[in-house]
Amino acid sequence: MTDFLQLTFAGLALGALYALVALGFVVIYKATGVINFAQGGLVLLGGYLTYNAHHTWHVPFLLAIPIAMVLCALVGAAVERVVLRRMVGQPVFAVIMVTIGLLIIIEQVVTGIWGFNQMPMGDPWGIHRLKAGGLALAVKDVWTIVFAAVVMIAFFLFFRYSRLGVAMRATAFDQEAAVANGISARRIFALSWAIAGAVATLAGVMLSAGGAGVRPDIEFVALIAFPAIILGGLDSPSGAVLGGVIIGVTQTLTSGYQPQYASWLGDGFGSAMPYVVMIAILLVRPYGLFGTREVRRV
Repeated sequence: MTDFLQLTFAGLALGALYALVALGFVVIYKATGVINFAQGGLVLLGGYLTYNAHHTWHVPFLLAIPIAMVLCALVGAAVERVVLRRMVGQPVFAVIMVTIGLLIIIEQVVTGIWGFNQMPMGDPWGIHRLKAGGLALAVKDVWTIVFAAVVMIAFFLFFRYSRLGVAMRATAFDQEAAVANGISARRIFALSWAIAGAVATLAGVMLSAGGAGVRPDIEFVALIAFPAIILGGLDSPSGAVLGGVIIGVTQTLTSGYQPQYASWLGDGFGSAMPYVVMIAILLVRPYGLFGTREVRRV
């Protein structure tokens, strides 16, 4: 039972990390209808900006995080303004290819500035652990869950009670009607990219904390988190969180028990299990657990 609880907690922390990445995807898709494959680049950039603020500018770590979030949000808004805004009305495939190109460009810029070496983030949590009964809980994992919970609450309050949040919901529901009522779609699109950049920074920080270090390959977490996005529904923030938790717990439990009980599946099957779960769910619910079903009239 102790092993099960230990693995479950680690899965919750991993799921919270996936949820942070997934929320960035969802907020852009919800506002613009675009699947942003550059989100992994924003995760990477956010991690390095936090490192730079803390180590180069000598800003305290807990202050370096919001500074990096603001900077990455500005980068996201600038990318939307300079590149994505010119793609409005173009085929979806073309827009997706542009976001993939942006991912590669951001990766090259980041490695050109900071190099390829792994660098310590300098977070105050390190590899410390908390004892809770017979469990040893990584402090970094606890903070990852806390950050994900705070972000989810902030998303709920923003979308439900703020004027900009209501405008984003209206634009996502019916862009033409929103524009007719005086809502600036361009402003909403820029805001969605800014929010995605800020959330990506938190994901980049938590990926690099706990002794892992900031490094170029943290961008690939966006691809690993993709089943969580699809599972929850591309346009549902709450679905992104639930999908992240399901995928994280499933992956961790599989990695913990599969070598013992199903070794014939081979090494590393835990990394494939999220996609098995995603396929199984989509066979039953093609729009994800909380995705909006598309209705077509003919």
